[in-house]
Parts: sequence; C-alpha cells; structure tokens
Amino acid sequence: MTRRSFDITVPDLTGKRAVVTGASDGMGLGIAARLAAAGAEVIMPVRNPRKGEDAVAGIRQAAPGANVSLRSLDLSSLDSVAALGDALREEGLPIHILVNNAGVMRPPNRQTTADGFELQFGTNHLGHFALVGSVLPLLRAGRARVTSQISVAARRGAINWEDLNWERSYDGMRAYSQSKIAFGLFGLELDRRSEAHGWGITSNLSHPGVAPTSLLAARPELGRSEDTPHIRRIRALSARGILLGTVETAKLPALMAATGREAERGVLYSPRGLGNLGGPPAAQRLYPSLRSATEAARVWQASEELTKTFFPTA
Repeated sequence: MTRRSFDITVPDLTGKRAVVTGASDGMGLGIAARLAAAGAEVIMPVRNPRKGEDAVAGIRQAAPGANVSLRSLDLSSLDSVAALGDALREEGLPIHILVNNAGVMRPPNRQTTADGFELQFGTNHLGHFALVGSVLPLLRAGRARVTSQISVAARRGAINWEDLNWERSYDGMRAYSQSKIAFGLFGLELDRRSEAHGWGITSNLSHPGVAPTSLLAARPELGRSEDTPHIRRIRALSARGILLGTVETAKLPALMAATGREAERGVLYSPRGLGNLGGPPAAQRLYPSLRSATEAARVWQASEELTKTFFPTA
C-alpha cells in the first residue's frame, strides 16, 4: 500500500521560547527540531544527557544555527522537576510554548517513582502537573500555549479512584490509560482555570495516534530487555502504510496544537484517520472520559495534594 504524504506549516517562531519534554528521541525530538527550525529557542529537558547531546547535534546538523539547549529532568522525581523549575525561573525568561510530551508505557511489572507513585501515573501525569505549577509564572509571562500529549488509550478506561497507585492489583494497560486520562483532564482544567483566573495561558491536548515510537521498544531501565510483540506489529503495519502513522506523522498533532494559528484552547488534536490511529492531524471531539469538568477538578485537587504543588487562585 502506498502511503500518502502530508505535513503542516509551522509559523515563524522567532523570539519565542519553547520547552519540550521527552525530546531526546522519537516524535519529541521531531517536535523540538521543527520548533527550532521555525526560529524558536528550544529547551530540551532530558533524563539521559548522552541521548540529549546526540539529539541537539542532530537538530543543529539539520538546521545550522538552531538555538537549542539541554536541561536535566527526570519526571519520575518531584525533586528533579522542582530543580528544573528553579533553574528556569532563575533564568527569568518567559515561556511561550510548552509541549508536555514525555511519557512511559506499560512496564512489564508494577514500578514506582522516586516519590512512591505508580510509575506511569507519576511520570506521565503527576510529573508534568508539578512542572507546569513550577514554571507557571514564566508561562503567564509568555502568555503561553501548553499542549499536553495524551494517547488513544485515553478513549478507554477510567480513573481508579479507589486505588490511584494500583497497589492492590496491577494492570499495566489500565494504569497507562488512567495516566493519560488524568493528564488530559488536567490539560483541560488548566485552560478553564486560566480563563477563570486571568492567567493568560491557553491549554489544549494532542495525541499522536499509533506509530512505531520508542514507547513499547526495548527499555532496560523499565525492565523491558527487548521489543514487545505489540511494537513489532506496529512497525510492520506502519511500514506498509496500513492504518497507522509513522514517527514523522506522529509529531504533527502536537505541532498543530502548539503552534497552529487556528488551533483552539480546550481542544484535542489527533490523526483524523480510522480510529484516530493515523492520518493528517485535525481537531477531534473529546473522548467521553475527558468531558467531565467535575472529574477534572477532582483530578486537579488530588494532584495538588499528591505533589504538594498548589496553583494560585488569582
């Protein structure tokens, strides 16, 4: 099957400062590279300095003169998140674009963060929640657009309120879905609170569809020594142009959400193909799991209490 090519236009971002988590490889690297090529100063907070240095070198090779730099960040540690926030606030420069892209998916066994949270919930959602709270003054100063990367997995499942950290019984896929539902509800609630309190921030959501990214690849640090059968099937389908996207197309919804002149607040951007698995990016109807403002407020309150990150009310 022949794959039809498509792309989007990223506007001139000269004078803008962008922060992209999870930008050391895969679609995060692609997002950072496109922002830098459009003239933005791009901050890449990474956990692995060597991978980060390779990523920066690749961006500069493709776009000589690109203004990109690394910072240290491990989203599974609230101390690390706080240290990054401290460093960025000390620099004192407004942030205009924040793409919350980093994440982990389905470790073979239940694992926890440095702070004792289930790894996916703690990294995908709570770490980003604390990061946004830590740099909120800079986001306000830049009248930033915040784009939070969720997943097609948010279409299924729910918040496990009786056991948020999956301590009683563990289901890796359900825990992953919960982390992305919570993260999506947070992104939408961030936009509502910004409007209510005059923060000047706009917040929306994106998801990449399904593509052969590194999420399900071999990750020894997660206890996964080899690629999962699932990622091997994804690679095969993607290579044949069947239903799914590629690493190149997977970055487009987030780029549209974060930079598109017509992109709207409180909206989900994803591939518009069958099942939102692949295809050109477009605005999509929110999944049922993301539509309750009451549930979003509950996630927000729980996240403040768990991370000890409290947002202002004005």
